[in-house]
Amino acid sequence: MQAYLVLDKNRVLKTVSWLFILFFLSEATPATREQTATAFRAKLPPDSLDAGSFSVITYNIAGLPQLICSAITPRKESISAIGRLLNRFDIAHVQEDFNYNQYLYHAGNTHPFRTTSKGAVMTGDGLNTLSKFPVKHLRRISWTDCTGADCFTPKGFTYTRIEIAPTRFIDFYNVHANAYNHPRAALARRRNMEQLSAYIQLHSTGNAVIVMGDLNGRYSFEQDNVDWLLKENELSDAWVSLHCKNQLPFRSNAIPASDILSLTDSCETIDKILFRSSAFIQLKPAAYALEKAMFTNAKGLPLSDHHPVSARFEWKIINDVIAYD
Repeated sequence: MQAYLVLDKNRVLKTVSWLFILFFLSEATPATREQTATAFRAKLPPDSLDAGSFSVITYNIAGLPQLICSAITPRKESISAIGRLLNRFDIAHVQEDFNYNQYLYHAGNTHPFRTTSKGAVMTGDGLNTLSKFPVKHLRRISWTDCTGADCFTPKGFTYTRIEIAPTRFIDFYNVHANAYNHPRAALARRRNMEQLSAYIQLHSTGNAVIVMGDLNGRYSFEQDNVDWLLKENELSDAWVSLHCKNQLPFRSNAIPASDILSLTDSCETIDKILFRSSAFIQLKPAAYALEKAMFTNAKGLPLSDHHPVSARFEWKIINDVIAYD
């Protein structure tokens, strides 16, 4: 449960700073303590408790075993390269992070906060978060509805709270919804969105929220209900806000094209970045990009069977209230 208290800011910040230091001293090893604390302090200018910005990216990295993966580049080398390239972004959500997590995490990636992989195909959900900010309260939730091969893994979504500055939290959801567009698969995906919506309404009431991931759904496909998810939870889409003048694409019952690697910034993709502000933290998208060129190998081939999408958010405190867990 959360409680919101109006307090003297200087006194609160001094208290919180000491609490952070004491907690860190008790939990970390000496080497990790010093490295992380130095990096954390370097990222916090004096005004960062009231306003700032951060970059995000969501990427289905095609981490299935090489023999059954639809990506055309070698998985070990490609996922190692992805891990290094993700360093350019403050917060990354990845999907299908199954069999090559060690290459993603340990081949040059420098994010200090990374969720622990749940495992390979059959046991893992493929969902992980890499962050330059502290990640709190990781929860993994499996879908209650699925079809076909999607039922072979505990596919679903994760919930985390990320501390973008001391005492400033945003609820993040990393989502991988049911795939394919035949009627049974689309029905399962609609129920996925209903399950996600119910969780947001139960656990993120009154909070700023960012939902990122491979939703496998489109506003333009009549059998999907991603537009309903927006309305039910007062979410906006970074792509729609910055590239579509806040107008959702026209809906059609035609089966969407399957070649997602041919998309551009002007096209709707199933990989989405959704957001909402709260009464205390205002979120404003300042940039959005389909990262088509960056995530390629030396031959210009894509590192996955998806292109990632990224955004930069500006945030500011709009109420002098501190939110505590």
